[in-house]
Amino acid sequence: MLDLDRLRALHAVSVHGSVGAAADVLHVTTSAVSQQLAKLERETGQKLLERHGRGVRLTDAAELLVSHAERILSLVEQAQADLEAHRGKVVGELSMAAFPTATRGLAPAALAALRAGHPGLRVVLNEKDPVVSVPMVARGDLDLAIVQDWGNRPLSIPDGLLRGGICEDVADVALPADHPLADRDVVELKELSGDPWICDAPGTICHDWLTHTLRTIGGEPHIDHMAQELSSQLALAAAGLGAVVLPRLGRCDVPAGVRLVELRPVPSRSVYAVWREQATRRPAIRAALQAFRAAA
Repeated sequence: MLDLDRLRALHAVSVHGSVGAAADVLHVTTSAVSQQLAKLERETGQKLLERHGRGVRLTDAAELLVSHAERILSLVEQAQADLEAHRGKVVGELSMAAFPTATRGLAPAALAALRAGHPGLRVVLNEKDPVVSVPMVARGDLDLAIVQDWGNRPLSIPDGLLRGGICEDVADVALPADHPLADRDVVELKELSGDPWICDAPGTICHDWLTHTLRTIGGEPHIDHMAQELSSQLALAAAGLGAVVLPRLGRCDVPAGVRLVELRPVPSRSVYAVWREQATRRPAIRAALQAFRAAA
């Protein structure tokens, strides 16, 4: 009889590329993963890993076993979801991620409501960009992710994931107070296309959207400064160092040296949750979605 925890360890090594990375995802030590794999080799009578440079690679026997493990683990998850649904209670553990402005603007109220309404549920939240969190949900590393995409830059959602809408959000532009357009009520984005900008790092949803959008209206953008937190971006704007796209959902205290101006066309983004299809019947998924919608 194959042990599920050992299959899960092998599957994690296959997905994440190393024993160490698998251990991080499974929240165990590297030694524990190695021991699980050694026991699985004894169970199967097959060598599953072989040295490859400084790392390891899966043998043909391991690849065959992984292909079965994916289906087995998927069925186990579906069975667990069906049992939770049959029980009809919101219990267990829900691992989830949210992008930064949702962590600020939605998560506090949503998680507090879940804790008050469902004391048998433990929610573990990590702040992650959708570029990172969506693949984690697809792999089974997370149960749920709160993500976003912009109207002109949709996010690619892998097969096997479902989505549920939470809210629509719009953004303004934050300009240094001495900017020539800072006293306007509305500014056209193309009027700012040649300005220096402050944004998140390359590879994030917001950076990629801003780069794409500015390129469509005025050539190569000048993103001079990059910071993860909106409060840091606004501090740089207050120092006169550039403009910031500021979603209303994530709005924080605006420094005195910054003016908020509406943009045309209005930047709009969709905020929604994604989860694996097999987990649809989990009451915890439905409860979390309801809580985030209420917070919005």
